[in-house]
Amino acid sequence: MRLYVGCALWAHKAWIGRHLPAGRSAQLPVYATWCNAVEGNATFYAEPAASTIAAWADQTPPDFRFFFKLPKTFTHDRRLRVPADDVGAFLQLLAPLGERAGTIAVQLPASFGPADLPALAAFARAAPRTHRFAVELRHPAFFDGSPASRSAASLLESVGFEWTIFDTTVLFSRPPVTDMEREGWSNKPRVPRRVEALTDRPVVRYIGRDDINVTVAGWQEWLPVVAAWLAEGRTPTVFIHTPDNDHALVLARRFHDEVRQLVPALEALPVPDDPVDQATLF
Repeated sequence: MRLYVGCALWAHKAWIGRHLPAGRSAQLPVYATWCNAVEGNATFYAEPAASTIAAWADQTPPDFRFFFKLPKTFTHDRRLRVPADDVGAFLQLLAPLGERAGTIAVQLPASFGPADLPALAAFARAAPRTHRFAVELRHPAFFDGSPASRSAASLLESVGFEWTIFDTTVLFSRPPVTDMEREGWSNKPRVPRRVEALTDRPVVRYIGRDDINVTVAGWQEWLPVVAAWLAEGRTPTVFIHTPDNDHALVLARRFHDEVRQLVPALEALPVPDDPVDQATLF
């Protein structure tokens, strides 16, 4: 039984000197003592060097998980109309990471709607089965209970792809009060919360507020859902975001701890290399 938790990044200015060391090469190894997963945005924007990927493998334990995104050129520019060889080459690039990069995130633009489902189906049929895929849909038509939303779920389930849940309901629950919350309101999808898992590896991206108490209160509805997934034998991954992410590292661990209160059999996360008194943060 395992619950993976993490953040949108493994190094953040507000964490340096507080939770992480200043040296760049030491940040990922220390992050990996705080959380056991991380989102991988680096591959969305550029192709990392082979030496960089090898270093990431050396700096993380075998049970750590990266959720690297397909390149933006695949998802946004070519809208999944990508030759299988190109996808295979991308996956081969990540090969040194082994199971650490076993799930690939497919983040699609909000303009990717029902008319694009044939492209998603073709991509899914051709995708190598060496990896799992978690697809994030953002078009409103996939969240209104329409035939398109049911078709999307049926398609993903039929090919063993997970539907990544991006829960922004807390972010949009009240008007923004910080600059980063205002930025989130301008660029995050405003769609209803989904709680359905399609596979045994559900993925949740939860975004709260810069107010820690509001963020924690907002995830209470997720605790029994994640606990139920664990009881069913699933292995969930939950990423904790806040608009500024200043406390996301500690919040991710707190989420894991709160789920563990409901599921005592869940193994605790290791003590971080550079622990802080979390009581002083809340």
